[in-house]
Amino acid sequence: MTEDLAHIEKNDNRDGGLSWPRIAGFSFAIALHAAALLMLLAPLSPPAQDVEKDDVVSVTFIEPPPPPPPPPPPPPEQPKPLTTPPKTLSPPRPSPIPPPPDDPPVVLSESRAVDVAAPPPSPPSPPASVPDIGSSVDASSRAMNPPKYPPEEMRRGIQGTTVLIVSIDSSGGVLDVEVERSSGNRNLDRAAITAAKRWRFNPEVRNGQKIASRVRVPVEFKM
Repeated sequence: MTEDLAHIEKNDNRDGGLSWPRIAGFSFAIALHAAALLMLLAPLSPPAQDVEKDDVVSVTFIEPPPPPPPPPPPPPEQPKPLTTPPKTLSPPRPSPIPPPPDDPPVVLSESRAVDVAAPPPSPPSPPASVPDIGSSVDASSRAMNPPKYPPEEMRRGIQGTTVLIVSIDSSGGVLDVEVERSSGNRNLDRAAITAAKRWRFNPEVRNGQKIASRVRVPVEFKM
């Protein structure tokens, strides 16, 4: 029984005493964790950057050369010798004196025996008579608007002359066109009337005045 108590006391002393290896292990683990924590909390320093070197340019001011001296003034021109002698001016001539004005005519209020009466003025001559002119077709207008030959009559070789009576006003315009004598073909007569309506006429002149009139115009259709 005594041995059992002694064994128990040894076990109690062993369990209740300090274990230095265990303490050292715990201490090392704590220190290791603390170091790791401090490394995590420490701020990261940025990598070192390359410092750019400033380009230094040295400038040297060169003073411009002094301006050249101004050229000397040209020598004064010498007066040229006169090759021809100067002309002698004639003295001024006095202006001619105008003649005295004529005496005004003498107007007598009473006639004298020696005075001769002036003849009376002659009457104006009558105007020259203007000859009467009959009406006629304007040649240039007729040439610019010739009658058109009907194609069927041209193909068949039909010819003829249509005599027209054209009524015109005082300015030469066409008022009416009538057939006085037919060519024997209706298409030829129609072509003549159509052409005459496009013509201009010279009006009749009677006693110097243009009047309306009628003019006879033949229109020929010939191959």
